Parts: sequence; C-alpha cells; structure tokens
Amino acid sequence: MRITERARRIEPFYVMEVSKAAAALAPELAREGRPMVFLNIGEPDFGATPLVQDAAARAIRDGRTQYTQATGMPELRERISRWYGQRFGLDVPARRIVVTAGASAALQLACLALVEAGDEVLMPDPSYPCNQQFVNAAEGRAVLLPTTAASRFQLSPDQVRAHWRPQTRGVLLASPSNPTGTSIAPQALAEIHAEVRERGGITLLDEIYLGLSHDEAFGQSGLALGGDVISVNSFSKYFCMTGWRLGWLVLPEPLVPVIERLAQHLFICPSTIAQHAALACFEPDSIAEYERRRAEFRARRDWFIPQLATVGLPVPVMPDGAFYAWADCSAWCERLGLPAETGSWDLAFDLMRRCGLAVTPGRDFGSADTARFIRFSTASSMGQLQEAINRLRRAAAELGLLADGLPKGLALGTGGTV
Repeated sequence: MRITERARRIEPFYVMEVSKAAAALAPELAREGRPMVFLNIGEPDFGATPLVQDAAARAIRDGRTQYTQATGMPELRERISRWYGQRFGLDVPARRIVVTAGASAALQLACLALVEAGDEVLMPDPSYPCNQQFVNAAEGRAVLLPTTAASRFQLSPDQVRAHWRPQTRGVLLASPSNPTGTSIAPQALAEIHAEVRERGGITLLDEIYLGLSHDEAFGQSGLALGGDVISVNSFSKYFCMTGWRLGWLVLPEPLVPVIERLAQHLFICPSTIAQHAALACFEPDSIAEYERRRAEFRARRDWFIPQLATVGLPVPVMPDGAFYAWADCSAWCERLGLPAETGSWDLAFDLMRRCGLAVTPGRDFGSADTARFIRFSTASSMGQLQEAINRLRRAAAELGLLADGLPKGLALGTGGTV
C-alpha cells in the first residue's frame, strides 16, 4: 500500500509512545508492590464538575443530540464571549468565536485556512509537538528556533526579525507553554506581534493553558493586542474536560466564514452533548470550583519544583502557568553514562524500571538541547507527587547524586503505595 509523503513526514507522538511502554510495564511493577506513578500526561486529575456532568446527562435524556451549526451553538459562543469580559476584561464578540472539536481541530482549521505549501511558521524550540505537525500537515514547514531559560523558553522579537524570510507566514506561540509552563512576557509578545503585523503575517496563539495562569504579570490574553490576533483555546485544561474534545477559536471577523466552510466539511460540528455540557462551565458554582482547582495546581507546583532541585533535577524557570516542570536531567544522564544525544529519552525508560515513574523525555518537544530535559506533569494528586519525589530521592541517593546522602528533614518514604 502506498503511503503519502505527507503521512510519512509525521513523526510519532513520543509522549504517547512512552505512555504505552509505561502501561505495559505497570502490571509487573504492581505485582512487585510498587504501582507505577504516572507524571507523563498533561491531564488534570479532576474531572468535569457536577453541573457539567448533569448538563450532559440532561441533554442525552432530553434528546438534544442533533447536529449544531458548524461554528457551534450560539448560546455557547455567547457564554465564551462573556467569560473573556469577566475574566480578562476583553470585549470579544461572539461572532468572532468558532467552537471546535477540541483545540486540535482549531489548530488544524487555522493552519488549513492560512498556511500554503512551502510556507514557514516560526515556533520556539522546545514547543508542543502536535503544533508542529498541524503546520506540516498543511504542507507548511514548522521552523523551530532554539530558546533558553534567559528568554523563558519563548521566542524573542530579535529572533523573529532575524529569521523572517519571504516564505515566512507567521508565528505559532503557546502561552503558557507546554512543556515549560512559561508564558511570553507581555512586552515581548507585543513586539513580536508588531513585527508580524508589519510583514503582513499571522500571529497564532495557543492559549489553552491561559485559565491556569498563576502570575498576574503573564495571565492575560494576547487578544488584547488587536483583532488580527488568532487565539486557540480549549475546555480540556482549566475546565477539566479532556475527553470531551471541545475547544474554540477567536478569529478576525473576515476569517470566520472561511473557517466555517472548512469545519462544515471536515467536522460537521463539534460534539453536541459536549457543547450542552460546556454551557454549565460558566455557572458561578463551576467557576468557583475551577478557581479552587487552579489554586491546588499552584500549590502542587510550589511544593514539587523545589523538591526536584533536591534530587538533582532543577527547573531553570519557574512555570507561571499550566501544570508542567521542565527539569534539567543532565546530572542524572551523566551519572548513568547515557549518550548526550539521547539522554532524557534513555533516562525516561530507566526511571520507569528503577523508580516505577513515568515521565516525558524532551525528544518530543524539539532538538535544541532537549535531550537534557524531562517533563513532569504536576496535574496528578499531591500524594502521587510526594511518592514520586520519595522514589527519586532514593534513586538519587543510590547514584550518589545527593551531596550528603538524604537532604535533612526529608522523609525517605516506602515507595509501596500511591
């Protein structure tokens, strides 16, 4: 069977490959009395709120399951519009909002509408791998530019100026970012957008973690920069509806009918049941619960990241949002004699067996020094995070990665339960 060149260009989603390996090993570890701790997937351990669940059940019971408009239910678009006003003080008219089958569909639609064959889209390295593949699937080329802790692992205006070429179409930025949990400094984003606008390009922002910002200095939408900014958002992260596959786009008005035509053919409409359920996300009781959860995610970050430093896995930049820790694992790789070019990939599999801990290697997120980093998800419970640190601490002590054995005042833990 002949496979298209387009399909052959798409690399595996290594996050999922590691997850499969961890799931395969988990039963063996469970028989040994040390169940696998999964800190590899960015999925909140909280589910949909009771009001959301009830709304979905009512929609099914009442038979409200027919197709909706391709752009989504008007009342849901209105609710999202009001949320921008309440949360961010922004006037985002409902007519500019298109509800989609998850943020993935939103990115696919945006790339199909805006990226021609041969176009280049500038992105930071590291960045979320699927965003690269949406550009590639539209016959464009994702150009990853190396970033460092000094720039919060985000693109700088100087990089955009230096790497803009005739075939450059625009930038695709995530703020807060996966895998680093860092946001673009507002002034830097404003300068980048000004550079892009001057060159007639597009500024496409992945803001799916924006609701989980922990720092007011960064927790504002790039939509404030003007009506030509395109924002992708989702009900998966802040609203804890990962499997419901519902997201949205905020678009310049002339682009709405273009996206609508594409959506009509490619998706018909987003899930009707998920849309009815999502209306309940904006009820006061639901918002209060989301804010409580946001505070819990922050508390997990504030405990977990300093603990990583005690076991030789420092995080160069404290994440200001999302639920990730981008940790430098070079000391571990060096102690284990792992090759520099594949260090974090090999370490991820070593940690599965050595510690019963599933993490995500840097390989998925780019090539600019990513073999030195592993990504932890802090979306899991505090109990699981504590167990992970206990296991890492024991392993670090055995490998001589702790200067004086176990740090004072920190329990070793048994590693037997989660």
